[in-house]
This record gives sequence, structure tokens and C-alpha cells, in this order.
Amino acid sequence: MADALPTSPLARPFPELKPMAGVRFGATAAGIRYAGRTDLVMAEFTPGTTVAGVFTRSKCPGAPVDWCRAALAGGVARALVVNAGNANVFTGRAGYEATQANAADAARLTQCAASEVFLASTGVIGEVLPYRKISDALPGLYATLSDDGWEGAARGIMTTDTFPKGAVRETTIAGTTVRIQGIAKGSGMIAPDMATMLAFIATDAVLPAPVLQTLLSRGTEKSFNCTTVDSDTSTSDMVLLFATGRAGNPAITDAHDPALADFIQALDSLLLELALLVVRDGEGATKMMHIRVTGATSDESAKRVAMAIANSPLVKTAIAGEDANWGRVVMAVGKSGEPANRDTLSVGIGGTWIARNGTVVAGYDETPVVAHMKGQEIEIDVDLGLANGIGQAWTCDLTHGYIDINGSYRS
Repeated sequence: MADALPTSPLARPFPELKPMAGVRFGATAAGIRYAGRTDLVMAEFTPGTTVAGVFTRSKCPGAPVDWCRAALAGGVARALVVNAGNANVFTGRAGYEATQANAADAARLTQCAASEVFLASTGVIGEVLPYRKISDALPGLYATLSDDGWEGAARGIMTTDTFPKGAVRETTIAGTTVRIQGIAKGSGMIAPDMATMLAFIATDAVLPAPVLQTLLSRGTEKSFNCTTVDSDTSTSDMVLLFATGRAGNPAITDAHDPALADFIQALDSLLLELALLVVRDGEGATKMMHIRVTGATSDESAKRVAMAIANSPLVKTAIAGEDANWGRVVMAVGKSGEPANRDTLSVGIGGTWIARNGTVVAGYDETPVVAHMKGQEIEIDVDLGLANGIGQAWTCDLTHGYIDINGSYRS
């Protein structure tokens, strides 16, 4: 389906992802659902690679999510297998058997334990995964793995995505140069709570799994978990971070080690870039929105208010129609369930404050706000005027395109 959709007007070009020591990627067409396009991706990691992961909080997760949660306990990874077109969700015993079979297939090829293989699936829910197609395709795919297969992998995991997504950062740990780079997919069913959202990131840094997990969990809260396309949390969301250790930096045993400061900044920046690329590819999106909330009773409360605004269909359709209807922002704040006071509330759009302390600014001129609404990047500011809590969220507008795509998703 992805090939038939016009590229998002908010798309960004795929960056140059250079080879990374200890990682090889490949993609092939296994015919799982799509005809004439890649839909199966595999990666092999050097022995000793550590891994961290965050997953959907959906109470109806896919079988691959269950598999990865269990595998994560080992803290090491040798292979990754991802298929597009079928989510392997709500498939009962058949879903479990599919993960068992395909993990064993990959383990034989990479000569590792099945528990060192990580699995992900994205696509239609409730259809049994034809896992034998994956079993048949994996040997040939494994033979083609290469250190420059990143973009092919990014394309192979797409479903309703209209462009492949990648990001890269170079930084240092204790004076040693290290690199972080990753790919992501996602377009609809996006309200990560850790949409159909997947991200796979690798670094050549030497980092033990517990440290890696702390950094990923922290970074995800400030990036993927601050984004939404349609308020729907997928059954299949996951972000996996692999560390090959080939950079040879000095050993780190504590996530709070000052030597990690630059690495943490780079990782957080990369996670946010990948998350925003998913928002930019929101189904039917024509505009991207950044919502900043200040003056809340806590940072957590501010984030919840920001997400209430970001998830409001009325706010999102107003943005799509380029209507500077700031009353819809007030509505979203009021329904958020968080502490708010009408008489201390202030709202701004595009850097122009429209209302201050519960009333329209004297002499308010809508002209610059109307001009801002015609752009592709929309800024909304809300000051609750209660305390010092701050939070932010990113989303996209809601257009007829979203209905068109999701009304015919399975056809």
C-alpha cells in the first residue's frame, strides 16, 4: 500500500547511514502481504552485542512483543527479523508458534540461541502470519546481508508510510568517537505508550544492557511518548537499541556516569528526530504541530495537557483548515482532567499571544496568526499560570486523507 500513496508534504530525505562495525542489514520480498515490494528485513549483530527495548503498553500486544519482552531478559542480541504487512496480533497459538519458528530459523543462520533473536511484525491485525514464507525467505536474505543495507531495511519495514525514516548522530564517550544511527516506521495508529510504530537503533558504543535500558527508557519518554498522530496506541509498538561495542570506548557501568553526557544528548536527539519523522508521515498529514505547555502544577501534568491538545480532533481539523480557532485549544485544556484555571490561562499561536489570563489580549490582531496557520509547522503555546510545570507534544493535522487511507487499509 505504501507505494500507492503520495509522499507526505512534510517528508524529509533519508540521511546517509554509513556502515557501522558489527551490524549487517538486508531486505527481501517474501510475499507476506505485498506484491512486488520488500516486506522482510533481517539484521545480524556481532557477538557480544547488548540490547535494550521499550514496548507498547497495549493490553492486546502482538506475539512478537511478547517474544521480545522475554528475550530482553538475556540482555544480548545476535539477530533481528522484521516483517511488514501482517502484525501477528490476535492470532492465538498460531502467533506464538510463528515466533518460535522464525526465531529458530534466524538462530540457525546466525549460530546463536533463539533467545538472542528479536522479532517485530507490523501490518494487519487478526490474520495468521504465513510464517513459512518467512522461513523460506530467510536463508536467501541472510546471504545478502551487508553493512550498507540500512536504507533498504528502512523501506522494507514500511506499511502506510510514504517515505523511509532514518537518523544518525556522532558523539564521544570519554574521548572515544562513537556513532548512533537508526531507522523507524510509522504513519497511523500512532500514540506510543511505552503506532503501528517500530524503531531500530544501533550504536558501536560499549555499553552494558542495564545502562542501555536506562538511557533508552528515559529518552523514549521525551520523544516517542510525546508524539501522537491519531491517539491510537498500536498493539505492536517497539523501540530496540543495540550496542555492538566495536567503538572500544572505556567501560561504563553507571547510567549516571558523567562520561555519558554527550552520548545521552545525542541519543535523545536521535530518538526525537525519528519520532518526529513518524509524525511528519502521519496518515493524510499536511501540517505538523508543536504544543508547548508551561505553568502547570507539574511536568507530568503539563505533558498530559499538551497531549490532550495534540489528540483533539477539533484542534487537529482546525489546523488542517488553517482556522485560527484558539477556542478549541481552550476546550482541550479544559477536558484534559488536569488542574487548570480559566482566569489564569493564556494561549498563543505562532509566537503571538491571543489570550492572557482568561481574556483576549487588548487590540489582538489575527493577521500574523492567520499567516502562521498557512505554513507547514504550527506552534501552539499554552501557559496555565498555576506553577512551574512544563511539557510538550508533537502531532499532525487531521484531514480527509486519514479517512481515505484507513477506510481502505485492508483492501
